[in-house]
Amino acid sequence: MENLLAEIRNCSVCKAHLALGPRPIVTASIKSKIVIIGQAPGSIVHKTGIPWDDKSGDNLRKWMNIEKEEFYDTQKIAIIPMGFCYPGKGKSGDLPPRKECAPLWHDRLFNHLNQVELVLLIGKYAQDYYLKTNAKKTLTETVKNYTAYLPKYFVLPHPSPRNNIWQAKNEWFGRLIIPELQKEIKTLLSKY
Repeated sequence: MENLLAEIRNCSVCKAHLALGPRPIVTASIKSKIVIIGQAPGSIVHKTGIPWDDKSGDNLRKWMNIEKEEFYDTQKIAIIPMGFCYPGKGKSGDLPPRKECAPLWHDRLFNHLNQVELVLLIGKYAQDYYLKTNAKKTLTETVKNYTAYLPKYFVLPHPSPRNNIWQAKNEWFGRLIIPELQKEIKTLLSKY
């Protein structure tokens, strides 16, 4: 696993397409029980090199009801984005994750992650990639039907502050889904 992580962190496949250059962000251990698959690092994470080290990460940890120490414990949680590097700015936010990363690295990582009990699929990119035709037409429908993907996957919207409008329109998410997520996470992490 350590050799593979080093190989990923030295990847420069997309170098020509990355305004800030490559800086692949990934954390994992062969003992990880939970895998978080999000979109791609933002500009803050690109600078710090720490996954989810921004407001989105604060929201995600709040949703999961865990502290940073536990969140960054690779014996418990692996963090594998769809795109490992910051993709750059677009017209309405960050660009989508680079399409090269997941096919190149995800299967190789999961070959080492044989103690995983739950995968959080955060956002439409992760959900479409992993659920394929089982994903609903919209992210909202997919998240509403989260039980269809358990026990392997727990589907979530992106926790970006930009999604506060979505959360306000879909108040059932905070009322129904977040408590279920917290229960799943607590159950898994209590095994330590």
